[in-house]
Amino acid sequence: MKISAVKLFDGGYMMKSFACGGGLPEGAIKEEKLRSSLQNFVIDTGNEIILVDTGFPAEETIPVTKDSVITFGDKVADYVDALRAAGYEPAHVSKILITHKHPDHTGELRHFPNAKIYISRVEADDMNLTGDNVVRTDFTDGAYKNFDACQKIADGVYYIFAPGHTKGNSIVIVEDGDKFYLIHGDVTYTDEALLENKLSVVFEDLPAARDTLNRVRAFIKANPTVYLSTHTPYGYENLDAQKIMKLPDVEDAPAVEEQAEAPKATGTKWVCSVCGYEHFGDEPPAVCPRCRQPASAFRKA
Repeated sequence: MKISAVKLFDGGYMMKSFACGGGLPEGAIKEEKLRSSLQNFVIDTGNEIILVDTGFPAEETIPVTKDSVITFGDKVADYVDALRAAGYEPAHVSKILITHKHPDHTGELRHFPNAKIYISRVEADDMNLTGDNVVRTDFTDGAYKNFDACQKIADGVYYIFAPGHTKGNSIVIVEDGDKFYLIHGDVTYTDEALLENKLSVVFEDLPAARDTLNRVRAFIKANPTVYLSTHTPYGYENLDAQKIMKLPDVEDAPAVEEQAEAPKATGTKWVCSVCGYEHFGDEPPAVCPRCRQPASAFRKA
């Protein structure tokens, strides 16, 4: 089993209030800049090549203003070039595991028409994905460790339902010898949030996001785990160093009470290409209220 990083952007930053302020009163987190990047991962089982997410659309730009609370940094390579730099051609890929629907995780699916795309049913429906290669996943293989629902993808590779960031969010756990590799999209944006037991400000279901983070932390405490993040250089640094994540003793966050479902919005749907914020109306907002990107970051969904 071999896992490699597909490096797309590096040298960016995100504000700690964005990365760690979810569900907290404004000003509860002391502001500072944390390191940011963008990378995905590829799993080589020896029998097949499996991707976890497919980066940001090559033609898209990511505007940065003085008010931006998250940036990816400088582009290292477009996804396909970055995949080749990791040693793999698109034609080698047999399966793709999508953690969630946001464009920085699904941006280059178009380059893999023959690979089976595994994505939770709710995410696939929200993206209106079609095609015989799209596998709408219902996680029917039972529990995996302390997670309630999983789909076994290959020997040692498990696709696990982990909602909260989005309602159909998932993670991937790879077993190799005595180690576990936990590959996630945005359970936390930064490893600082994991260590401090804090949620980001980006979630569709706050109680589910808290439950998922609690389960991730419990898994790491019980199993020797290399934690592979998408939006921080710790993602590829942990992989390079084969670093086992150690969590400090911090107070466990309480469960969050269920919240009433918001009324379904109508009108044209606009999605922020950086943080996935959804806006409904004739035009996108002048500024994303969540990540402070300008209107040019929004795309019609």
